[in-house]
Amino acid sequence: MKLSDRDFDQVVKRAIKRIPREIRRHLKNVLITVRKYPSREMLEELGISPAEPPPLGLYKGASLMERSETYPPLYPDTIFIFQEPLEEMCETSEELEREIEITVVHEVAHFIGIDDERLAELGYG
Repeated sequence: MKLSDRDFDQVVKRAIKRIPREIRRHLKNVLITVRKYPSREMLEELGISPAEPPPLGLYKGASLMERSETYPPLYPDTIFIFQEPLEEMCETSEELEREIEITVVHEVAHFIGIDDERLAELGYG
């Protein structure tokens, strides 16, 4: 499946609206940005070789557990959504919307410290 940038952005917006409030409320100060593909630096940081399947998303920032009043974040927290890998794995807009929702939820979980058990309870396990 291949969408225009504008259409993909609309799918991202719909996917974010589907996220449960318990998780979505943590997105208020998080920038969500779409990139076609992760950069070489991102892949290296994750320890992924160019031959391996790329990630669907990436969280960059200081998790809530790493923050304190003496150690505030220097940059805004960002969730990167990678358009091409997501499009490659999906056949319909509905499937794409669900995969984006799952990707954003998993990246937010890194930020707020939600464990895999709670993600499973919420239907994202």
